[in-house]
Amino acid sequence: MKKNHILSSLNILSIAGVLPYKLKHNEKYMNHKQISHFKVILESWCKKLKNKKNITMNYMKNKTINFPDLIDRAVQEEEFNLTLRTQEREQKLIKQIEYTLKKINTNGFGYCDLCGIEIGIKRLEASPIANLCIDCKTLSEIREKQIIE
Repeated sequence: MKKNHILSSLNILSIAGVLPYKLKHNEKYMNHKQISHFKVILESWCKKLKNKKNITMNYMKNKTINFPDLIDRAVQEEEFNLTLRTQEREQKLIKQIEYTLKKINTNGFGYCDLCGIEIGIKRLEASPIANLCIDCKTLSEIREKQIIE
């Protein structure tokens, strides 16, 4: 996966305390049971990130020391810079999760934003904030790579 902040599907499921969804024969896609499954996953993930954010902010407030040694002060500043960058990425992730939760409430969850086909249960368990099917995501990454090169 391209984004480092996306946890493995096993970690995401374990955060929520759920097992992988078992599809039943002829089960309707994005039925109430599946929606509930993903809502639990997304809400738990979001809550964990928000709690981590609060703990990190308290840690940084309590750990701030005005070191007389310039090297010690520089090390502390670099540590805080890395922590703040991580928090910024996690804040973006929280916003993506909240956006996805809104999609659940408007019946748009689980379908590709570009072509409208089903994203798939397994893909959504691996990345619950996925908004593109695998084909559209692949094309998007190819385009992105062409722009960069």
